[in-house]
Amino acid sequence: MRFGVNTMIWAAEFGPAQFSLLPPIKAAGFDGIEVPLLHPQTFAAAAVRRACAEHGLASTATTVLTGGLSLISGDAATRHKAGALLREIIAATAEAGAEILAGPVYSPVGYLPGRRRTAEEWAWAVEGLQALGPTLDEHHVTLAIEPLNRFETYFLNTAEDAAALAAAIHHPRIGILFDTFHANIEEKDIASGYRTVGRWLKHVHICENDRGTPGSGHVAWPEVFQALRELHYDGWLTIESFGSALPELSAAAAIWRDIEPNAERIAFDGIHFLKQSWSRPGAAAANPNTTLRARAGEPGRR
Repeated sequence: MRFGVNTMIWAAEFGPAQFSLLPPIKAAGFDGIEVPLLHPQTFAAAAVRRACAEHGLASTATTVLTGGLSLISGDAATRHKAGALLREIIAATAEAGAEILAGPVYSPVGYLPGRRRTAEEWAWAVEGLQALGPTLDEHHVTLAIEPLNRFETYFLNTAEDAAALAAAIHHPRIGILFDTFHANIEEKDIASGYRTVGRWLKHVHICENDRGTPGSGHVAWPEVFQALRELHYDGWLTIESFGSALPELSAAAAIWRDIEPNAERIAFDGIHFLKQSWSRPGAAAANPNTTLRARAGEPGRR
Protein backbone atom coordinates (compact mmCIF):
# COMPACT_ATOMS: atom_id res chain seq x y z
CA MET A 1 0.00 0.00 0.00
CA ARG A 2 1.21 3.49 -0.83
CA PHE A 3 -0.01 6.70 0.80
CA GLY A 4 -0.34 9.88 -1.23
CA VAL A 5 -1.66 13.42 -0.95
CA ASN A 6 -3.19 15.59 -3.65
CA THR A 7 -1.35 18.90 -3.78
CA MET A 8 -4.56 20.81 -4.59
CA ILE A 9 -4.89 21.00 -0.80
CA TRP A 10 -2.29 23.76 -1.08
CA ALA A 11 -2.36 25.16 -4.62
CA ALA A 12 -4.20 25.02 -7.92
CA GLU A 13 -1.06 24.03 -9.82
CA PHE A 14 2.11 22.16 -9.05
CA GLY A 15 5.50 23.31 -10.27
CA PRO A 16 8.77 24.80 -9.00
CA ALA A 17 6.93 27.33 -6.83
CA GLN A 18 5.44 24.42 -4.85
CA PHE A 19 8.55 22.24 -4.55
CA SER A 20 9.12 23.51 -1.00
CA LEU A 21 6.12 21.35 -0.02
CA LEU A 22 7.99 18.15 -0.81
CA PRO A 23 10.28 17.90 2.26
CA PRO A 24 7.43 18.20 4.82
CA ILE A 25 5.27 15.83 2.76
CA LYS A 26 8.08 13.26 2.78
CA ALA A 27 8.78 13.83 6.47
CA ALA A 28 5.11 13.24 7.31
CA GLY A 29 5.37 9.72 5.89
CA PHE A 30 3.76 10.06 2.48
CA ASP A 31 5.05 7.85 -0.32
CA GLY A 32 4.09 10.29 -3.04
CA ILE A 33 2.08 13.24 -4.26
CA GLU A 34 -0.80 13.61 -6.67
CA VAL A 35 -0.46 16.62 -8.94
CA PRO A 36 -3.15 18.48 -10.90
CA LEU A 37 -2.46 18.33 -14.63
CA LEU A 38 -4.95 20.45 -16.50
CA HIS A 39 -2.74 22.32 -18.97
CA PRO A 40 -0.01 20.07 -20.35
CA GLN A 41 1.59 22.86 -22.38
CA THR A 42 2.55 24.79 -19.23
CA PHE A 43 3.04 21.86 -16.84
CA ALA A 44 6.69 21.52 -15.78
CA ALA A 45 6.69 17.74 -16.16
CA ALA A 46 10.45 17.15 -16.29
CA ALA A 47 11.07 19.44 -13.31
CA VAL A 48 8.34 17.69 -11.30
CA ARG A 49 9.91 14.31 -12.07
CA ARG A 50 13.35 15.50 -10.93
CA ALA A 51 12.03 17.14 -7.76
CA CYS A 52 10.07 14.05 -6.72
CA ALA A 53 13.09 11.82 -7.35
CA GLU A 54 15.30 14.15 -5.33
CA HIS A 55 12.98 13.84 -2.33
CA GLY A 56 12.26 10.14 -2.70
CA LEU A 57 8.61 10.59 -3.64
CA ALA A 58 6.56 8.91 -6.34
CA SER A 59 3.68 10.67 -8.09
CA THR A 60 0.27 10.27 -9.66
CA ALA A 61 -1.71 12.86 -11.61
CA THR A 62 -5.29 14.01 -11.74
CA THR A 63 -7.18 16.01 -14.33
CA VAL A 64 -10.59 17.38 -15.26
CA LEU A 65 -12.01 18.68 -18.52
CA THR A 66 -12.45 22.44 -18.66
CA GLY A 67 -13.20 25.07 -21.28
CA GLY A 68 -16.35 23.33 -22.44
CA LEU A 69 -14.51 20.21 -23.61
CA SER A 70 -16.33 16.91 -23.19
CA LEU A 71 -16.13 13.34 -24.46
CA ILE A 72 -19.94 13.15 -24.38
CA SER A 73 -20.74 16.38 -26.20
CA GLY A 74 -23.25 16.24 -29.01
CA ASP A 75 -20.70 18.11 -31.11
CA ALA A 76 -18.16 15.78 -32.71
CA ALA A 77 -15.51 18.50 -32.93
CA THR A 78 -15.75 19.10 -29.18
CA ARG A 79 -15.36 15.38 -28.51
CA HIS A 80 -12.34 15.29 -30.81
CA LYS A 81 -10.69 18.24 -29.02
CA ALA A 82 -11.32 16.64 -25.63
CA GLY A 83 -9.69 13.41 -26.77
CA ALA A 84 -6.70 15.27 -28.20
CA LEU A 85 -6.21 17.15 -24.93
CA LEU A 86 -6.42 13.95 -22.89
CA ARG A 87 -3.73 12.36 -25.07
CA GLU A 88 -1.46 15.34 -24.36
CA ILE A 89 -2.20 15.02 -20.65
CA ILE A 90 -1.36 11.30 -20.72
CA ALA A 91 2.00 12.06 -22.33
CA ALA A 92 2.73 14.77 -19.73
CA THR A 93 1.77 12.35 -16.95
CA ALA A 94 4.41 9.91 -18.15
CA GLU A 95 7.01 12.65 -18.57
CA ALA A 96 6.41 13.63 -14.94
CA GLY A 97 7.19 10.08 -13.86
CA ALA A 98 3.61 9.19 -12.90
CA GLU A 99 1.97 5.91 -13.90
CA ILE A 100 -1.63 6.79 -12.95
CA LEU A 101 -3.85 9.55 -14.33
CA ALA A 102 -7.19 9.87 -12.57
CA GLY A 103 -10.31 11.98 -12.72
CA PRO A 104 -13.79 12.45 -14.22
CA VAL A 105 -12.50 12.60 -17.77
CA TYR A 106 -15.86 12.23 -19.53
CA SER A 107 -17.35 15.73 -19.05
CA PRO A 108 -16.72 18.95 -17.09
CA VAL A 109 -17.28 18.88 -13.34
CA GLY A 110 -20.50 20.71 -12.53
CA TYR A 111 -22.12 20.30 -15.94
CA LEU A 112 -25.75 19.38 -15.19
CA PRO A 113 -28.17 19.53 -18.13
CA GLY A 114 -31.19 18.74 -15.96
CA ARG A 115 -31.84 15.27 -17.36
CA ARG A 116 -30.52 11.73 -17.23
CA ARG A 117 -27.66 10.66 -19.46
CA THR A 118 -28.59 9.19 -22.81
CA ALA A 119 -27.55 5.95 -24.48
CA GLU A 120 -25.84 8.05 -27.14
CA GLU A 121 -23.72 9.83 -24.51
CA TRP A 122 -22.76 6.49 -22.99
CA ALA A 123 -21.65 5.24 -26.41
CA TRP A 124 -19.62 8.41 -27.00
CA ALA A 125 -17.89 7.98 -23.63
CA VAL A 126 -17.01 4.35 -24.37
CA GLU A 127 -15.75 5.26 -27.83
CA GLY A 128 -13.73 8.26 -26.63
CA LEU A 129 -12.13 6.41 -23.72
CA GLN A 130 -11.33 3.33 -25.81
CA ALA A 131 -9.57 5.63 -28.27
CA LEU A 132 -7.13 6.62 -25.48
CA GLY A 133 -5.92 3.02 -25.16
CA PRO A 134 -3.00 3.20 -27.63
CA THR A 135 -1.68 6.39 -25.98
CA LEU A 136 -1.94 4.81 -22.53
CA ASP A 137 -0.07 1.75 -23.80
CA GLU A 138 2.61 3.86 -25.46
CA HIS A 139 3.31 5.82 -22.27
CA HIS A 140 2.66 3.01 -19.75
CA VAL A 141 0.00 5.05 -17.96
CA THR A 142 -3.14 3.71 -16.28
CA LEU A 143 -6.33 5.80 -16.51
CA ALA A 144 -8.64 5.71 -13.49
CA ILE A 145 -12.09 7.13 -14.31
CA GLU A 146 -13.87 8.79 -11.39
CA PRO A 147 -17.63 8.66 -10.74
CA LEU A 148 -18.81 11.83 -9.01
CA ASN A 149 -21.82 12.58 -6.87
CA ARG A 150 -25.09 13.70 -8.47
CA PHE A 151 -24.45 17.37 -7.63
CA GLU A 152 -21.26 17.43 -9.73
CA THR A 153 -22.23 15.27 -12.70
CA TYR A 154 -25.27 13.56 -14.16
CA PHE A 155 -23.25 11.08 -16.19
CA LEU A 156 -21.49 8.69 -13.76
CA ASN A 157 -22.47 8.51 -10.09
CA THR A 158 -22.44 4.97 -8.73
CA ALA A 159 -20.05 2.05 -8.36
CA GLU A 160 -22.40 -0.11 -10.41
CA ASP A 161 -22.37 2.29 -13.36
CA ALA A 162 -18.62 2.86 -13.06
CA ALA A 163 -17.97 -0.89 -13.23
CA ALA A 164 -20.30 -1.15 -16.24
CA LEU A 165 -18.42 1.64 -18.02
CA ALA A 166 -15.04 0.04 -17.34
CA ALA A 167 -16.37 -3.30 -18.56
CA ALA A 168 -17.70 -1.71 -21.75
CA ILE A 169 -14.35 -0.02 -22.44
CA HIS A 170 -12.55 -3.27 -21.63
CA HIS A 171 -8.95 -2.08 -21.69
CA PRO A 172 -6.37 -3.31 -19.15
CA ARG A 173 -5.04 0.19 -18.56
CA ILE A 174 -8.47 1.74 -17.97
CA GLY A 175 -10.33 1.30 -14.70
CA ILE A 176 -11.92 3.22 -11.87
CA LEU A 177 -10.93 5.76 -9.23
CA PHE A 178 -13.35 5.34 -6.34
CA ASP A 179 -13.55 8.27 -3.91
CA THR A 180 -14.98 7.93 -0.39
CA PHE A 181 -16.45 11.45 -0.54
CA HIS A 182 -18.61 10.77 -3.57
CA ALA A 183 -19.42 7.22 -2.44
CA ASN A 184 -20.63 8.58 0.90
CA ILE A 185 -23.34 10.43 -1.02
CA GLU A 186 -24.24 7.88 -3.69
CA GLU A 187 -23.75 4.42 -2.16
CA LYS A 188 -25.97 2.82 0.44
CA ASP A 189 -22.82 1.10 1.73
CA ILE A 190 -19.41 2.55 0.78
CA ALA A 191 -17.54 -0.70 1.38
CA SER A 192 -19.97 -2.55 -0.88
CA GLY A 193 -19.28 0.06 -3.52
CA TYR A 194 -15.61 -0.88 -3.47
CA ARG A 195 -16.54 -4.53 -3.84
CA THR A 196 -18.80 -3.66 -6.77
CA VAL A 197 -15.98 -1.84 -8.55
CA GLY A 198 -13.81 -4.83 -7.67
CA ARG A 199 -11.58 -5.90 -10.54
CA TRP A 200 -11.72 -2.46 -12.13
CA LEU A 201 -10.36 -0.57 -9.10
CA LYS A 202 -7.17 1.27 -10.09
CA HIS A 203 -6.98 4.14 -7.58
CA VAL A 204 -8.52 5.28 -4.29
CA HIS A 205 -9.16 8.80 -3.04
CA ILE A 206 -9.47 9.15 0.70
CA CYS A 207 -11.72 12.00 1.77
CA GLU A 208 -14.00 12.59 4.72
CA ASN A 209 -17.73 13.14 4.23
CA ASP A 210 -17.21 16.93 4.36
CA ARG A 211 -13.92 16.82 2.40
CA GLY A 212 -12.11 17.43 5.68
CA THR A 213 -9.49 15.45 7.57
CA PRO A 214 -9.87 11.68 7.13
CA GLY A 215 -11.11 10.18 10.37
CA SER A 216 -12.86 13.33 11.59
CA GLY A 217 -16.33 12.62 10.19
CA HIS A 218 -18.72 9.75 9.66
CA VAL A 219 -17.25 7.74 6.77
CA ALA A 220 -17.24 4.05 7.77
CA TRP A 221 -13.47 3.67 7.57
CA PRO A 222 -13.09 0.22 9.19
CA GLU A 223 -15.51 -1.23 6.64
CA VAL A 224 -13.80 0.56 3.74
CA PHE A 225 -10.37 -0.71 4.72
CA GLN A 226 -11.73 -4.24 5.20
CA ALA A 227 -13.20 -4.18 1.69
CA LEU A 228 -9.87 -3.04 0.24
CA ARG A 229 -8.11 -5.88 2.06
CA GLU A 230 -10.59 -8.38 0.67
CA LEU A 231 -9.89 -7.06 -2.82
CA HIS A 232 -6.12 -7.37 -2.19
CA TYR A 233 -5.82 -3.75 -3.23
CA ASP A 234 -2.20 -2.61 -2.99
CA GLY A 235 -2.27 0.67 -4.90
CA TRP A 236 -2.54 4.26 -3.68
CA LEU A 237 -4.60 5.65 -0.82
CA THR A 238 -4.46 9.33 -1.71
CA ILE A 239 -5.86 12.08 0.51
CA GLU A 240 -7.77 14.59 -1.61
CA SER A 241 -9.28 17.90 -0.66
CA PHE A 242 -9.25 21.40 -2.07
CA GLY A 243 -10.66 24.83 -1.45
CA SER A 244 -10.37 28.24 -3.02
CA ALA A 245 -7.03 27.55 -4.74
CA LEU A 246 -8.82 26.40 -7.90
CA PRO A 247 -11.85 28.69 -8.26
CA GLU A 248 -13.40 26.98 -11.30
CA LEU A 249 -13.28 23.51 -9.74
CA SER A 250 -14.25 24.78 -6.29
CA ALA A 251 -17.32 26.43 -7.74
CA ALA A 252 -18.26 23.30 -9.68
CA ALA A 253 -17.86 21.22 -6.51
CA ALA A 254 -19.80 23.81 -4.44
CA ILE A 255 -17.02 24.50 -1.95
CA TRP A 256 -17.78 27.87 -0.41
CA ARG A 257 -15.73 27.74 2.80
CA ASP A 258 -12.46 26.57 4.29
CA ILE A 259 -13.08 22.92 5.19
CA GLU A 260 -10.41 22.96 7.93
CA PRO A 261 -8.48 25.85 9.52
CA ASN A 262 -5.38 24.89 7.50
CA ALA A 263 -4.31 22.45 4.81
CA GLU A 264 -1.69 20.83 7.00
CA ARG A 265 -4.41 19.41 9.24
CA ILE A 266 -6.07 17.58 6.36
CA ALA A 267 -2.79 16.16 5.06
CA PHE A 268 -0.74 15.52 8.16
CA ASP A 269 -3.45 14.46 10.61
CA GLY A 270 -4.87 12.45 7.73
CA ILE A 271 -1.70 10.44 7.08
CA HIS A 272 -1.39 9.62 10.77
CA PHE A 273 -4.96 8.31 10.77
CA LEU A 274 -4.49 6.29 7.58
CA LYS A 275 -1.26 4.64 8.65
CA GLN A 276 -2.55 3.81 12.10
CA SER A 277 -5.83 2.47 10.75
CA TRP A 278 -4.30 0.40 7.97
CA SER A 279 -1.53 -1.13 10.08
CA ARG A 280 -3.73 -1.79 13.11
CA PRO A 281 -7.24 -2.76 11.95
CA GLY A 282 -9.85 -1.86 14.54
CA ALA A 283 -7.54 0.45 16.52
CA ALA A 284 -7.72 4.08 15.40
CA ALA A 285 -10.38 3.17 12.88
CA ALA A 286 -12.69 2.01 15.65
CA ASN A 287 -13.00 5.55 16.98
CA PRO A 288 -11.22 7.98 14.65
CA ASN A 289 -12.86 11.11 16.06
CA THR A 290 -11.48 10.48 19.52
CA THR A 291 -7.99 9.87 18.12
CA LEU A 292 -7.89 13.06 16.09
CA ARG A 293 -9.32 15.19 18.88
CA ALA A 294 -6.69 13.92 21.27
CA ARG A 295 -3.89 14.71 18.79
CA ALA A 296 -5.27 18.16 17.99
CA GLY A 297 -5.92 19.00 21.64
CA GLU A 298 -9.44 20.14 20.76
CA PRO A 299 -12.05 18.13 22.73
CA GLY A 300 -14.96 19.57 20.76
CA ARG A 301 -13.64 19.38 17.21
CA ARG A 302 -15.39 17.16 14.72
